[in-house]
Amino acid sequence: MSSDGFVTSKPITAAARWRGAATGALTVTLSVLAHTAAGGALPTGSGAALLAVVAATLGALAATMAGGETTRGLLALLASGQVFGHLLLAVAGNHHAATSGSPPLVMVAAHVAAVFVGAALIAAAGRLGDALSRAAHAATTPGCAPVRVGPAGAMRSADQPLRSALELAASVSHRGPPVAFTR
Repeated sequence: MSSDGFVTSKPITAAARWRGAATGALTVTLSVLAHTAAGGALPTGSGAALLAVVAATLGALAATMAGGETTRGLLALLASGQVFGHLLLAVAGNHHAATSGSPPLVMVAAHVAAVFVGAALIAAAGRLGDALSRAAHAATTPGCAPVRVGPAGAMRSADQPLRSALELAASVSHRGPPVAFTR
């Protein structure tokens, strides 16, 4: 909290925006797919609008709340999104018949599995994005350029001659031209 009484927060990063968008999109997708698989109609009008509000709210929470990047936080957000999505679609009049579609236990199990997998994938994508971002930043930041090494100075004294000096001495011929040729 700042000195003027307002709550201050850290700026929202691109990764947080992507996490929020993925959370909102997954909430809508799972709600609509489960509802239609259970025999309900596609949401229209008020049902679609309410579902969009729930998705936007959960996406904003995933992007801004503390712990929104963890698997546990995403799991709570996605699970609450499924509960709210089911309630909103039922209230909006898009009821589904109890006899058509998949059995309720199968539908609930599919929801639970999708929520767990979705939360794990969104959290893993966030960690991978952070790692790639740090690597790209380190590679492109001018202040983080690799250390340049200058030419090595010649040694003034050594117990043994340098290998290059030995190879040079071995490659030079000590034989001169024939004596008769030079006269």
